[in-house]
Amino acid sequence: MMRKIFYSAFILFILSACSQKEKENVDTTKDEMPPMQNVEIPSNIFTSEKQNRIIDEEEIKSSIKTYLDSYEELSNASEPFQEIIDEEKKLQGNELEKLGQIYKLLKENDKNFSNYILNNTLPESYQEESKRISRYITALNETLYKLDERLDHFIDDVSNGDLPKKPIIDQVDVVNGREQKKIENFLNKNNIDTKAFGG
Repeated sequence: MMRKIFYSAFILFILSACSQKEKENVDTTKDEMPPMQNVEIPSNIFTSEKQNRIIDEEEIKSSIKTYLDSYEELSNASEPFQEIIDEEKKLQGNELEKLGQIYKLLKENDKNFSNYILNNTLPESYQEESKRISRYITALNETLYKLDERLDHFIDDVSNGDLPKKPIIDQVDVVNGREQKKIENFLNKNNIDTKAFGG
């Protein structure tokens, strides 16, 4: 009987150790970033030449999805570069060029979508929420650009013994959990599944 208990306990110990090891492997691989030389810059962003048109529900849903998916892909591509910046290291020429290209595409994506929703007639139930999405993502991106810029100045100021007086982030009125929740609810209600918000 004692031998049976010992073997049962031993098997449980082995299984839990294997399970823990497997969990550790999953956790570490999830957070790994691709090396910067392997970062591919997505080339697809939201574009539309339409002006003064009536946009139907199917088209605006597709447009919102394209806009948000493009934002998410570009944002993910910028993460390895952001890691370097967060570690207070300098990006090299090629890396700066890639990050600059990502920022340029993010800005074009924002501008194209904003022009599209402002210069066309959307279904009534999409008008305000499309503007909210555009404002939120644009403000999020602007915060990212400003944060990079201000972090550089902040590091320089602190190195010189100066404490900065300007807040690092000033878009909290647009970029906050409350606005994000409204967007998520709208996307869920209208069955718009996106990479950015997980639908």
